[in-house]
Amino acid sequence: MAKILLVTGDAAEDLEVFYPYQRLQEEGYEVTVAAPSAKRLQFVVHDFVEGFDTYTEKPGHTWTADAAFADVDPREYAALVIPGGRAPEYIRSDADLQRIVRHFAEEGKPVAALCHGPLVLAAAGVLKGRSSSAYPACATDVELAGGTWVDSAAHIDRNLVTGRAWPDHPAWMREFVKILRVEAPL
Repeated sequence: MAKILLVTGDAAEDLEVFYPYQRLQEEGYEVTVAAPSAKRLQFVVHDFVEGFDTYTEKPGHTWTADAAFADVDPREYAALVIPGGRAPEYIRSDADLQRIVRHFAEEGKPVAALCHGPLVLAAAGVLKGRSSSAYPACATDVELAGGTWVDSAAHIDRNLVTGRAWPDHPAWMREFVKILRVEAPL
């Protein structure tokens, strides 16, 4: 069975973790959740409220990470998923996570990142010369990392599939699964 690594942390957006986690299991992939440490994580729910300039945040579900970033051997995984929420803001500086992300980029393995997830790609230095969608507030970060921000529900740049936020789930995962079926068949 092909294995997929999903990297996240506390304050990840609830839907952005659980949707790909369950969707990829439905396809038949084994999904490992990794975080800064193998502990119970607290996710959050982001929602869009009329009249607000940004999203609101409420407590979400909890979930236990299977592994710590330091213990992950990325060679064991066929693909990488980076959900959004606030978690990418602090996990992106983790040296082990950067090592993991660079492995996937250098090997050309499939990578899916959503919402604030491309902040991790930027911190790992893998967006230079690439194009990426992301939550619009992250466009500057993508561009400062040498990438081009694209306003798209499912932007594809070779092995990289990116989207803006959880409303993009169907398009984002549809395109990622298409790539997985070719690059990491079961």
